[in-house]
Order: sequence, then structure tokens, then C-alpha cells
Amino acid sequence: MDILIMAGQLMLSLMILVTLHELGHFLPARWFHTRVEKFYLFFDPWFALVKARKIDGQWNVASIFNKNKAYPDERKDVTEYGIGWLPLGGYVKIAGMIDESMDTEQMKQPPQPWEFRSKPAWQRLIIMLGGVTVNFILGFLLYSMVLWIWGEQYLPAANVKHGIYVDSLGIEMGLQDGDKVLAVGNQPFEKFNDRVVVREIIINDAKTITVERNGKELQLPVDPKFVSILSSRNNKDKALFGPRMEFTVKGFSKNAPAEKAGLLPGDRILALNDTLTPYFHQFLFAIRQHKSEEVQVTVLRSGADTLQFNIVTADNGTIGVYPVPFDLQRQEYKLLEALPLGVTQGIGFLGDQMKAFGQMFRGKIKVSESLGGLGSIGGMFGAEWQWERFWRMTAILSLILAFMNLLPIPALDGGHVMFLLYEMVSGRKPSDKFLEYATTVGFILVLGLILYANGLDVWSAIKGWFGQ
Repeated sequence: MDILIMAGQLMLSLMILVTLHELGHFLPARWFHTRVEKFYLFFDPWFALVKARKIDGQWNVASIFNKNKAYPDERKDVTEYGIGWLPLGGYVKIAGMIDESMDTEQMKQPPQPWEFRSKPAWQRLIIMLGGVTVNFILGFLLYSMVLWIWGEQYLPAANVKHGIYVDSLGIEMGLQDGDKVLAVGNQPFEKFNDRVVVREIIINDAKTITVERNGKELQLPVDPKFVSILSSRNNKDKALFGPRMEFTVKGFSKNAPAEKAGLLPGDRILALNDTLTPYFHQFLFAIRQHKSEEVQVTVLRSGADTLQFNIVTADNGTIGVYPVPFDLQRQEYKLLEALPLGVTQGIGFLGDQMKAFGQMFRGKIKVSESLGGLGSIGGMFGAEWQWERFWRMTAILSLILAFMNLLPIPALDGGHVMFLLYEMVSGRKPSDKFLEYATTVGFILVLGLILYANGLDVWSAIKGWFGQ
């Protein structure tokens, strides 16, 4: 079920992004009276799931689910709309254009006034930039709408009075339980989130982590090796540290063993089997070692009485208690505040992506550890359908789609733009044969990258199954 929820979110997000991206090409083409022969969501090699044309005011629909698989009219001046079976993108087939359809027969004919190749260079440039323009606008808009509707919820670092508890990676970096993180490089640590530390080290090459330890401020040097360690596929989701909190009882789950034994809300748990566990993470780790066993829990009640309770733990090593949570803050925004802030966040994300590419070119981040296919992207949506996270992820994917499509690779929008800019500057148009060869090479490169990225996901899953 978790996989289905993640896959469903990914598919819905891709359908929105691809449709709007292709609409960004379709509308300018129509405005400039350029024929659009096909408009497809997903690719349709060999066959389409559904396709339709509007001829003389009547829609003619064909699909693999009915017998109507041929059109009564094959006129090229009518756009065919369809849904393919291969969910790796989508396309619009514009008449007189060298694209992934590789319709070389059409290009052998004399240019026609309704074809892409017959239009002025500036019109062709607008048509090619339409898709990424829509994706940029959509990404910024979604960032803004998420801020406007849900605001921002975060844990102020100042509210973490007892410092951090450190996981294995954090220990390796020199952090200790009880440290209070003050800054990462030049970035103040104001909103508690260990991902901020990871981001600053990987993206901005932070050299130090500033902490308060035993009342003194220290600067911990960050070994350069942690750029590749933290960006590796195996460590991407591993925590460096978390907020250390006293274990004060907030409430109980249904049929909680602790409640039956006599614990009350407000009790502060101090020890388990005479081992001090004053902090929640300590107790959680210790209690999990005692499944379906009787344990002794020491609590402080009303700030004065120390009491002990014998409790039989559940099968999963819990006693059914949840702690008093930290006081989270939620920053709310009016629409006019959210709009510019959303653009700022989107630009910040794009800046991080470009910095990450720079780290890859410098060899500090391994490409094989950073790339991911549909499986990796789907996992980022999470196993629970949360609309706030869904729209935020869709905003991120929209900006990534725009950024990747602008790369100067033939077969991508950026490749077409590169050739058009060359034509506008030099006054010389690349030959159709050159564009055909370049698009073929670009298409092979893009297909290879897609197969490589998804292959990494498959290989990672295989290693996970075998416990490697």
C-alpha cells in the first residue's frame, strides 16, 4: 500500500507537470499559426492507450479498450490528443520541426508556411521556451501557494534547551550529546533541522560547525570527506542528530501498559531498570531491548515524589507513552507576502541545484550517488498522502524539469534554444541534416541518462533486498 500511495502521488504530479509543460509549447505554436500534429501525455511507441481528434466539430476517440483503432480522417491539419503508455514525459509534435519523432519524410518536403521551420527565429524561440517558462512559473507559484495556505511550521533552535542527541554520523563528525548547534559555516542555525547542516556542507562547502558545549563556544572543523559521505545514496536519509528532550508524559496510547500500571500525565520518566534515562531518546533506545518483558520504570511526580512502577512491555518493546512535544512555531503569510517569498525560495532551490552540479564537476559529489530515477523521486513523496508535501514536491519537480530541459543538449528544449540563438546571432541556420544528427545523439544521451538513473534505483533496491 505504501508503494501504491507513493506511485500515485508521483504519477499525478508528473501528469500535471508534463501536461502544463507541453501546453507551454502548444499555445505559442497555435498563436503563431503553426500546426501541432500531436499533443501527448507520456510517450506512445507502437501504440497509445487513448487518442482523439476533433474533426468537423465531432470528437473521434480511439483506444486499446475499444474497436475504434483507426481514424476515418487522417488530415495533418488536425491535432491528435492522446495518452501514451510510457510515463517518461510527454511531447507535442509540431509540423516542420526536427524533434524526437524523427519525422524525416516531412522534412524532405518543401517548407510550408504553417510549419515551424518557416517561422521567424524569434517565434521559434518563444515556442521552444514556452515549456520551461510554464514550469518556472508553476514552481514559483506552487511554492507561494503552499506558504499562503499552510504557512511554515518549524522548531526554533532556541527552544531546544537540552541540546542535541547525536547519531553515528554526527558522532563521526565530532558532535556530542548535549551540544547546542549555533551555526554551520556562516549560516546561523535558527530553525532546528539537521538537513540544514547537511545542505550547508554538501552545497555550500561549509568548513565548520559552531556549537555551544558545556557553556563554551567551539568551532568543529568539517572534514572535506563528508561532502561525499553525506551525499551518498546510503546516507541521504540518515539523521545526524535530533533535539534532546526530557521524557515528560503527555498521554497514552490505547490499552497502554504504562497507564494500566499507574503512570499519569505529567510524570517525568527518570530511569529504566535502575539505568538513568532522563531523555526521551535514551529511554526509547533502552526500552526497545525489552520486548514482552517486565521492566521497572522510575518517575518523578509533581516535582517531588520519586515512584517506581513494574510494567510489562508490549511485543514491540514499548509501554504506550508519548512525550510532551516541543513547542513548534507556525509562520503564516498573507497572499502578498507569500508570492515574493515563494519566488525567493524557488530561486534559492535552483541556486542549490546549480551549486550541486558544480560540486559534481569538481568531483566532490559522486554522480552515481546523487542521481535517482522514478523510484527515488516517488520515495520523496512519502507513504502518506499529505497535500502540503505533495504540492511542495510538485513545485520542486517543476523547477527541476525546467532546469533540466534548459540544459544545452540536443533533443531537449535547451538544445533547440542553443541552435536558435546561434542562428539569431550568426544569421546562419543549421541544416536540417545537422539538426537531425544532433537530435539523434541528444536523444540517445537523454535515454541513456534515464536508463542509468533508474538502473541505480534498481541496483540500490537489489542491494537492500540482500542486506548490503
